[in-house]
Amino acid sequence: MYNAKESKLNLPNMQLDYITFGRGSRPIVMIQGLNTRGIKGSAMPLAHLYRIFTKDYKVYLFDRRPDVHEGITVREMASDIAAAMDALGIANADVFGVSQGGMIAQYLAIDRPDLVCKLVLAVTLSKNNDTVRRVVGGWIEMAEQGDFRRLVADMAEKMYSEKYVRRCHPLMPLLTALQRPRDVRRFVILARSCLTCETFESLGEIKCPTLVIGGRPDKVVTGAASEEIAEKLGCKIHMYENLGHAAYEEAKDFNQIVYNFLVDL
Repeated sequence: MYNAKESKLNLPNMQLDYITFGRGSRPIVMIQGLNTRGIKGSAMPLAHLYRIFTKDYKVYLFDRRPDVHEGITVREMASDIAAAMDALGIANADVFGVSQGGMIAQYLAIDRPDLVCKLVLAVTLSKNNDTVRRVVGGWIEMAEQGDFRRLVADMAEKMYSEKYVRRCHPLMPLLTALQRPRDVRRFVILARSCLTCETFESLGEIKCPTLVIGGRPDKVVTGAASEEIAEKLGCKIHMYENLGHAAYEEAKDFNQIVYNFLVDL
């Protein structure tokens, strides 16, 4: 179903896990945000989540490099994805980045415009603000202290709507077990990299058609961060008034909005 596959790409200086699905001819690269587990074992769930794309697109999702080093930046992660796209012969692809993935997508469009046809930037930012420093700093502290129950609970509270959090509260012990970082050091390094995005002054270098999607009450990067990207680019923007950072999961029309923009509906 969905032609979903998990593969490993061997590059000269690294290996990357990646997922493909879909039977279409158009390439799309989806770049996920910071998470505690990576993409391994997620081919079918992700293919089902993004099934609207599977008829028109071949979808690629690349994990972060396994040997992340202290001080790695989101710009370096964009370079890794560019290397992977070059190795697989992917060019002029639509690129869809969420949260940290949106930061990476901005650098990809700036540094390698030949690789990007259309761009979607969801619940992300182009420069640091006090909210993201406080929130991500808190997650780093909780992870380093080994307080995974509080980490998972805080990530849920910051990302999802109050209604969603209340509904999931009885499942918190299970969610803590499922979402506990597989590698705490890796999670901390990747979390710190979220604070390295400084694309705002370079956004004018992005020439491809772009859609920005944000959540007005976003408690992680702020809704204002999405608005300032769209204003700087002069591009289309869709703001969810009652959903925050996890609008990409909670909004029933989210994937349809992305799809409509990319295929010109």
